[in-house]
Amino acid sequence: MTDYSEIEDKLMSLPQAIQRFVKNGAQISLCGFTITRNPMAAIYEIIRQGIKDIHLVCHSNGQGLDVLIGAGCVKRVEIAYAGNGRYAPTCFRFKRAIQGGLIQFEDYSNYQMSLRFQAGAQGIPFIPTKSGLGTDILRKEGFPREIRTERKVASKKYAVIHNPFNGENDEVILLPALNPDVMLLHAQYVGEDGTVRIKGLSFADIEQAKAADTVIVTCEEIVSRAFIRSDPDQNSLPGFFVDAVVKIPHGAHPTSCFTFYDYDPGHLNLYKRAAQDDAAFAAYLREWVYGVSSHEEYLEKVGKATLSQIKADKVLGYAPGLDRK
Repeated sequence: MTDYSEIEDKLMSLPQAIQRFVKNGAQISLCGFTITRNPMAAIYEIIRQGIKDIHLVCHSNGQGLDVLIGAGCVKRVEIAYAGNGRYAPTCFRFKRAIQGGLIQFEDYSNYQMSLRFQAGAQGIPFIPTKSGLGTDILRKEGFPREIRTERKVASKKYAVIHNPFNGENDEVILLPALNPDVMLLHAQYVGEDGTVRIKGLSFADIEQAKAADTVIVTCEEIVSRAFIRSDPDQNSLPGFFVDAVVKIPHGAHPTSCFTFYDYDPGHLNLYKRAAQDDAAFAAYLREWVYGVSSHEEYLEKVGKATLSQIKADKVLGYAPGLDRK
């Protein structure tokens, strides 16, 4: 039997966690990558609660970022890439918002965003790299200069200095650190002591969590101390990094959660069609976000048959034979 006493003060419902920690204008980072392990349940709840003016900072996100932007919750974005793989090489609502000037946008490379979170995790104000020299990432700046004095916005996109140890012909880029207000993390397991275990690729999630002021973890299962200690090398974060724990199975749907379920091709195709048209997207939100009062009701709408189809093979980690068209 799992003992929740050690995390009793952190256990809460999803509406409680979002209401307590996510505020208008917050800088938020999202876990996952494109259509893998996005914190979708938390994102839907943010939209339902009407939270606005979010400053998103992500490594490479997809579905979650796109829904948040499409719902009008986002003011600005710093990211390397936003796409849903074969379902949207570039996310549709993201692309429309950029082209229409609806949000402010700054781009870095995947490696650069990873480094920025790493700097935040280490508690240093910037981090050096040579990656990006000679590219348009340095030549082009997205954020207007007038917002450079605003909270959580770096005074410069980057700085270039001469390597102080190797003469004036050796240039180095300095990237500003990121310390999000809130990091939304969906994981497979949280132990009864709060330890987080991410199965499969962790992308930049661990660095993001360590860099953030607050970490909300939604998870598939809360497991015993014995389970968490049985393979300690598989654990990702100690409990003291975590501020809220929400048990919410299928909390990443329609994206995948390795060893639990695959991504949902049917839903991603439905979303692909809806996201390309303003009226259709508004109808999508009414049906799949505003039209359900909880994640449990959302899963009822998804249906047991679909959830069974995308259930992952525990050994392979994905659903073999799934029709991905």
